[in-house]
Amino acid sequence: MAKKRILLLSYSYSHQTRNLLKELVKGLEEEHIDLTWERLFPVRELRFPIGTIPSTVLMMFQTFFRKRYPIKPLPEICFQQWDMIILAGPTWSYNPAGPVLSLLDRDGKQLFAGQTILPFISCRGYWRVHFWGLRSLLKKCGAACVVDPIVFSHPTPEPWRTVGVFLKLAGKMPERGSGWFRRFYPKYGHSRQQIATARKLGKNLGRDILSDKELAQLHFETPIPTETV
Repeated sequence: MAKKRILLLSYSYSHQTRNLLKELVKGLEEEHIDLTWERLFPVRELRFPIGTIPSTVLMMFQTFFRKRYPIKPLPEICFQQWDMIILAGPTWSYNPAGPVLSLLDRDGKQLFAGQTILPFISCRGYWRVHFWGLRSLLKKCGAACVVDPIVFSHPTPEPWRTVGVFLKLAGKMPERGSGWFRRFYPKYGHSRQQIATARKLGKNLGRDILSDKELAQLHFETPIPTETV
C-alpha cells in the first residue's frame, strides 16, 4: 500500500502554533504518514513581542484590514500533489495571519488547486471569521475540499485572555507578575493539555487517512481544557 503524503505549511508568530504542530506531527509520524513540513518565513522578520502599546495598536489595526507580510519562496517540493495539505497559522484580528495571506496571494492557485486542505488555527478565541475568510480564499484558488478546521483557543477566559494577549504583544509579562492580574491570567498561550491533545489528533488524523475515510466529513473536537498551566 502506497504511503499517504501530507504537506504541512505553517506560520507561527509567537511559537504557540509551532508548539502544537510539533505534537501533531509526532502523532502523524507514529501512524507512518509521509509528512513534509515547510514553514513560512517573512522577508522582513516580525518581532515578537512588538514592544510598545502604540505599535501593538497599529499592528492590530493593520491586520484587521488583512495587511500582507511578504514571505520567502517555498521549495519546489511543495508544488506537488498531496493526499492533504495542512495550512496552519494564528488568528490576527479575526483574520489569517499576514504571511498566510501573502502565501495565498502569491502561490495559492499553484499550491492549492485540486487539493484537500485542512486549516489548523491557533487563536485567542475568535476563529470563525478567520476560517470563513480562509475557506473563501482557498476556494478561489481552486481547492477541491476545505475540511472543517482544527482549532485551539487560548484556555484563559475572557476578558483576561484579550487583555493578557495585548499586554504580551506590547512587551509586558502579565503572567509573571505577582499582582492581582496574574490570578486571572496565569499563562500566555496554550496549555500542556492542549499540546497533548494535538498529538492525539495527529494520530487520529493519520488513522483516518490510512483507512481512506472520507476526509470531507472529518470534524475535529478540541475542547478548551480546565488546565491552564
